[in-house]
Amino acid sequence: MDVKFYSRSHCELCVEGLRTLKLVQEELGFSIEIIDIEQDEAIHEKYMLMIPVVEKDGAVIQYGNIDYVTLMEQLASE
Repeated sequence: MDVKFYSRSHCELCVEGLRTLKLVQEELGFSIEIIDIEQDEAIHEKYMLMIPVVEKDGAVIQYGNIDYVTLMEQLASE
């Protein structure tokens, strides 16, 4: 499973979202690729109004307010 977390520095919502994602990671055991949207102009343009964004296998599964239950349901389903 390929899980990407899009965020940027100085984003409190991103810090909270990553904390929630890591709780789910402890349960399910997957790796997280953290991507700073400010390092790539195309990614920044795509996600700047949505961050934080969690993507699984190329599909956005949640963005903005990240919650544990939704992440668990989406990431546990294969």
